Amino acid sequence: MLQRLAVLVENRAGVLNRVTSLFARRGYNIESLAVGITEDPVISRITITLESDNEQIRQIIRQLHKLPDILMVRQLQPEESFSRELVFIKVHAEAATRTQVLQIVDIFRGHIIDVSSSTLTIELSGKEDKIDALQHLLEPFKILEMVRTGPIAIERGQRVMNLTSLEQSSGYNMEEEKT
Repeated sequence: MLQRLAVLVENRAGVLNRVTSLFARRGYNIESLAVGITEDPVISRITITLESDNEQIRQIIRQLHKLPDILMVRQLQPEESFSRELVFIKVHAEAATRTQVLQIVDIFRGHIIDVSSSTLTIELSGKEDKIDALQHLLEPFKILEMVRTGPIAIERGQRVMNLTSLEQSSGYNMEEEKT
């Protein structure tokens, strides 16, 4: 089953390599990986999506906690989090078909971010199935190029994943978070 992990790491060179090497050494294939800095510029957040069962995920989390630059790891449950993905699609769109492409993009609440005499570049964010559906409808017009970010995810409600909120809460112990 597809599993999603959120990992806070120190924002410095080599950290991403150490994280991905851990997965490669154990033969786990990462389906998608999205990395960016957080509200604190010295911390990056990695969202990892992979095909795994619950026992394998627990083992991966234990192994991640052993890496020196890992600050926090959480398994994101689908019912307690939400995720979105960003896609850019460059599609062939001559004058005769441009209106049709624009109507499809509008239905999906996408945006045209670039126009040329024979192409349109579309931006869309949403769940994977929404992006897949748009891609399917645009295929007859000839997709020339497509770039997807892979999902990013965040927990619902008041639960926050950052070091500041943990330090402020009473009784927080970094070592407990790593077990």
